[in-house]
Amino acid sequence: MIIKVKVKTNSKNNDIIKEDDFYKVNIKSQPENNKANIELIKLLTRYFKKKARIINGFKSREKLLSLEP
Repeated sequence: MIIKVKVKTNSKNNDIIKEDDFYKVNIKSQPENNKANIELIKLLTRYFKKKARIINGFKSREKLLSLEP
C-alpha cells in the first residue's frame, strides 16, 4: 500500500492527521542528519502496524511511503 504524507518538523507533539487523500504528520525532530525521516518511519510503523519505507521525497516535506505487511 502506498500513502502520501506531508511532514511538519519541529512540532511540540508527534501527531498523525488523516486528510482526504494524504496524511499530515507532525514530528518533534529537526530535519537534520535524517532524524526526521527516521522518526517518521518509526511513527508510521507503530500507527499502521506495518513496516514503512520512504519511496520518494527524502529531502522534501511531501513524501511517498510504502507500507509492507
